[in-house]
Amino acid sequence: MNTVKPVHIIGAGLAGSEAAWQLAEAGVPVVLHEMRPVRPTDAHHTDKCAELVCSNSFRSDDKEYNAVGLIHDEMRRAGSIIMRCADQHKVPAGGALAVDREGFSQAVTEALENHPLITMERGEIDGLPPEEWEQTIIATGPLTSGALADAIRKVTGEESLAFFDAIAPIVYKESIDFDKAWFQSRYDKGDGKDYINCPMDADEYNRFIDALIEGEKTEFKEWEKDTPYFDGCLPIEVMAERGRETLRHGPMKPVGLTNPHNPTVKPRAIVQLRQDNALGTLYNMVGFQTKLKYGAQIDVFRTIPGLENAEFARLGGIHRNTFLNSPRLLDATLRLKARPDLRFAGQITGCEGYVESAAVGLMVGRFTAAEKAGVAIPTPPLATAMGALLNHITGGADESTFQPMNVNFGLFPDLELTKRVKGRDRKKLYTDRAIPLFDEWLSAINAA
Repeated sequence: MNTVKPVHIIGAGLAGSEAAWQLAEAGVPVVLHEMRPVRPTDAHHTDKCAELVCSNSFRSDDKEYNAVGLIHDEMRRAGSIIMRCADQHKVPAGGALAVDREGFSQAVTEALENHPLITMERGEIDGLPPEEWEQTIIATGPLTSGALADAIRKVTGEESLAFFDAIAPIVYKESIDFDKAWFQSRYDKGDGKDYINCPMDADEYNRFIDALIEGEKTEFKEWEKDTPYFDGCLPIEVMAERGRETLRHGPMKPVGLTNPHNPTVKPRAIVQLRQDNALGTLYNMVGFQTKLKYGAQIDVFRTIPGLENAEFARLGGIHRNTFLNSPRLLDATLRLKARPDLRFAGQITGCEGYVESAAVGLMVGRFTAAEKAGVAIPTPPLATAMGALLNHITGGADESTFQPMNVNFGLFPDLELTKRVKGRDRKKLYTDRAIPLFDEWLSAINAA
């Protein structure tokens, strides 16, 4: 019989699910609290663990030339349940890792519910945990309930920062007109046909930009109006307002693609759709997160060639996200300085992205398990993807200007080079340095 007192985790999203798994695999019992379905959120549609509320993509899976792919690799090496289930339920997406969202979240849920050391409890935690819990991980993500958020603000003496995160629409494949659209990956990466492409000429593009800018938008409450967006997930109409050419150099760039219906004419812009489920019946509009009202979305997006009769399985939406000023509030192992019995994980810490959230959950699980065992373990080396991300959250960023951040090579320590190296060769040097350092760290903490 396990006599170790359980760790309580609030929130069964990507970070909370990963933290629970890491603790349980280390022999520590876990009580995993999830308020859904007792208390729904504005963005979730199910009561499953690790539900993906925005894109179904975990982004690049290239561990040699991409920081996101590198953190994928580190998580796999560390026994991540999120990466294991993602690999089991991946769908075609070129060089990216995209998943069947329903199969993925179901697999994570079953793994956690079937683990003998994990107990699921449904219901809202509407305040800070009682001290008798001893150790608690708060992984409530960007949709932290108002009552808990207020309690966190009181104990920290800080106002949480906030931004808006927008959701892209999903289209039924059967409603797409393939007399105008075609399958092709940019530069023929992956299988060469992992995306559906919808071309626009100059007139169509300009009309589309006008419609985006003029379309009826979601009205914000007065207290929300000064909340900044995260630049990595801007609503498409906000991008359009920044300049008529912005989308052509962003999600609608026409490079690396050839229209087989009219191969001699280069499109002015191209809308891409990515497979969203294993059956290949649903496609996500890449980069088309939006705050347009539902009626406006249907009117505007049906002006896209190939989508004139599009049927939407889900329209875009918008919700308010909150995060801590973590460099000021958290220590190096993500404990709240004002209450060290509390740790934070996931997007509430100010990381951004699915895998980043899960990676922070993985680290928090490992740190908490070590503390339970009375063992001190080091944080991951700064030159690893996890170490670079953790450093940004806990002190590498300027607390006066702290904003959410995806993992990227800009967070890594400089390379010690005797000559100038650029581009892909430079990225490869970052990953070549990181992998053995991560393996060394993992071996050390596993032996502790």
